[in-house]
Amino acid sequence: MPIFISLSLAICFLAQTASPLQNLLIAPEFIYIGTALAVISMVSSIFKQLSTRMCFDIFASSSLLIWFAYWKTLFFKDDSPVFYAYPLYFAFMTAFVSLFFISRRHTIDAASFRQMQALAAKSKLQPWIIMTATLISLALPEHYMLYPVIMTLLIFRFALARCLEH
Repeated sequence: MPIFISLSLAICFLAQTASPLQNLLIAPEFIYIGTALAVISMVSSIFKQLSTRMCFDIFASSSLLIWFAYWKTLFFKDDSPVFYAYPLYFAFMTAFVSLFFISRRHTIDAASFRQMQALAAKSKLQPWIIMTATLISLALPEHYMLYPVIMTLLIFRFALARCLEH
């Protein structure tokens, strides 16, 4: 998810340096654009219109835009550590998962691969369910830990989907 990692680091940098570009990112248009992109990528993942990689990347990036634009204008102060800690966490977690799981998918033995396929097929945590939960968690800023937990689950579901592609 290179777009998501790049956007996470950019938002982290903007929040840490108190850049005036933050005012551009908190415009209400970003909430609408992010929501539209998130719904489009979620529907695309259901109907397999885009690749798994693109669906997850677009969804995660758009939800990050929604999160920043919506939460920055609500309860949190301008210097709240949430706005540079969460994006930094997301960037490192996604890079870690990509480096240690997805890039080593060719080393998965056949039995483990079958187990992963069974888990993905029978799992009640289909990508669209996690994506829906992510969007719901964005509307609940008073439960500020819910969004990063569900995003972490989305990142690991992305890793499972990518490992099963080949």
